[in-house]
Amino acid sequence: MAKKSAEPAEPKRLNRAVGVAEALGGVLDSALRKRGFATRDILANWAAMAPKPYDKVAMPAELKWPRGAGHEGATLFLRCAESQRLALTHEAPLIAAAVNRYFGYFLVREIKLSAAPFIRSSAPRPQNTTTPPEVARHADQAVAEVDDPALKDALKALGERILSGKR
Repeated sequence: MAKKSAEPAEPKRLNRAVGVAEALGGVLDSALRKRGFATRDILANWAAMAPKPYDKVAMPAELKWPRGAGHEGATLFLRCAESQRLALTHEAPLIAAAVNRYFGYFLVREIKLSAAPFIRSSAPRPQNTTTPPEVARHADQAVAEVDDPALKDALKALGERILSGKR
C-alpha cells in the first residue's frame, strides 16, 4: 500500500500573465462551494440577472439544495437592505424566474431572506469639493456680519452647498 505524502502538492505554474479573476479562481471556488454555489456566476453576474432594483439592494448569500434532489430546485438565500425586505418577499417568484431564465434551466425553486446583514458592495462616489469662485464670493458676502468664526464657517459651507446645488 502506497503512503500518501503529508505535504501539499505544489501549485501548478501557469508560466504566463493572468488576470486577478483567474488567479483567485481556485481559492474562491472552494469557498463558494461551501456556500452551495457550484460556480461564481451567480455572484459575478447578479447585476445582470436580478430585476431592478433588486440588483442593487440584494445579494446572494447561499444556495441550499434539498436532500436527494438533483441539480434542480434549490433555495436561494438573499441578503438585502432592511428597507427592501417586505418588497423582496413579495417579488421572490419574479427574482427566482429571473435567475432561472439567466441560467436557462430550473435552478432556484424559492427565495428566502438571509439573516446576515447586507453590505453595499459599491464604493462611495467621490465628492467634488471645488466650489465655483462666484458662489464662494456670494456665500462669503452673505455671512460677513456673523461674529462667531465657527458659526460663520458652518454657514458659509451651507451657503456654498445650497448655491452650487450640491446635495
